[in-house]
Amino acid sequence: MRKPYRKTTLLFYIPLMPALIPALFLTISGCDSQSPPMNQSTQGVEQSQGSSAQQSNPWPFLSEQDQNKIADNLLSSNIYIVFDGSGSMQQVACSGGEPKIRAAKRALLEFVKAVPASANLGMVAFDRNGTKERTPLGTVNFAVTTKSINAVSQGGGTPLSTAIDIAYQKLTAQAKKQLGYGDYHLVVVTDGEASNGYEPDKVLAKILAESPVIVHTIGFCIDTRHSLNQPGRTIYNTAQDYESLRRGLQSVLAEAPEFSVSEFN
Repeated sequence: MRKPYRKTTLLFYIPLMPALIPALFLTISGCDSQSPPMNQSTQGVEQSQGSSAQQSNPWPFLSEQDQNKIADNLLSSNIYIVFDGSGSMQQVACSGGEPKIRAAKRALLEFVKAVPASANLGMVAFDRNGTKERTPLGTVNFAVTTKSINAVSQGGGTPLSTAIDIAYQKLTAQAKKQLGYGDYHLVVVTDGEASNGYEPDKVLAKILAESPVIVHTIGFCIDTRHSLNQPGRTIYNTAQDYESLRRGLQSVLAEAPEFSVSEFN
């Protein structure tokens, strides 16, 4: 399973960060030995046009301007949720006699409570109100996130590609602020395949080819035959009831450990 990269050298730079940010930036963007490694799980995935430029400036594709937008905590974990609020989520199936969306909301609210306070959390949802970001990626604010989750109102189709692309853009923007450090998790909660024209295959291939973002999917009331289930490349859990949905979400935190000084010794 793919793991986010970590660098032991960072601890030596943190105390001197104000003076060394320009040098640190040049080291990351210009020196292959210090650059975040390209994703190693890309066999069989075609590189998009412009891949040569990306190889010399790998994800998150830092530019000179990015050194002026440094995050306070370069080692933060980042979790971005894609919440399926499509019309089928109003159905009562494998969720203990309640609509699937209600069970999903309960599981997500419990998950949010367990996210470390130092982590960044964000959410995009698609429902009758369209596909858009509902919670900007940032340090966990439980009240705001609770409101966003509860406000999702089932309806419409399943534009997975659009939602996943939004999530990836937000994670990439945060990775620039963290100079590529930390870990990045894209968490999809869905009850079915994408609507026609919104299949996630291309955007998923892009994510896996150029970044260390870990893609988690909890397939609610569906089996393992889903386009987001790619053994060895993505993490996929099936959930046939509220309890297994809750466990699937909790497993994300096992892949997003809090960083500590001891890990870098």
